[in-house]
Amino acid sequence: MTGDSSITQLLHSWRAGDPAAGEQLAPLVYEELHRVAARLFRGERPGHTLQPTALVNEAYLHLVGANVDWQDRTHFYALAARMMRRLLVNHALARDSAKRGGAMPRVTLDDSAAIGHDRDEELLSLDAALGELGELDSRKLELIELRFFGGLTLEEMAQVTGVSTSTLERDLRLARAWLKDRLSN
Repeated sequence: MTGDSSITQLLHSWRAGDPAAGEQLAPLVYEELHRVAARLFRGERPGHTLQPTALVNEAYLHLVGANVDWQDRTHFYALAARMMRRLLVNHALARDSAKRGGAMPRVTLDDSAAIGHDRDEELLSLDAALGELGELDSRKLELIELRFFGGLTLEEMAQVTGVSTSTLERDLRLARAWLKDRLSN
């Protein structure tokens, strides 16, 4: 049995209520999830308070608790990518809130006291742009999530979405161009 079909079979068994399938599934998907998380953390500042392993663990716990009718391994990784993106954004929002005093009373200083641009702000800007893209074209948002947050290949994306790889390539080019334009403003 190939790795892909084994994961798909375990997902179906797990969904059907077999706890042993869930125990067998974890080590099979963990390495891939960690690879995706490590890719998401490339370019992050040293000493980031959230590490790839913690991100994978938290995402996996959310996925285990989700009531999802798993289609196959690609569906699992697509949802895992979306979950990791949400967790990273939530982490950045929490850090941004704490950096600005959280629940402390606000005291306004002049703009010269503002701290420089950092990765959390970039992630929040990207998340806002992705939200706008989702309102304009939800499929393009899904494609960006699958490709850049999930690391899926075009063939895997075609399997998840039911769209041809040539259409996916075109839509990804359009989505990247739209995001580049939106983030440069």
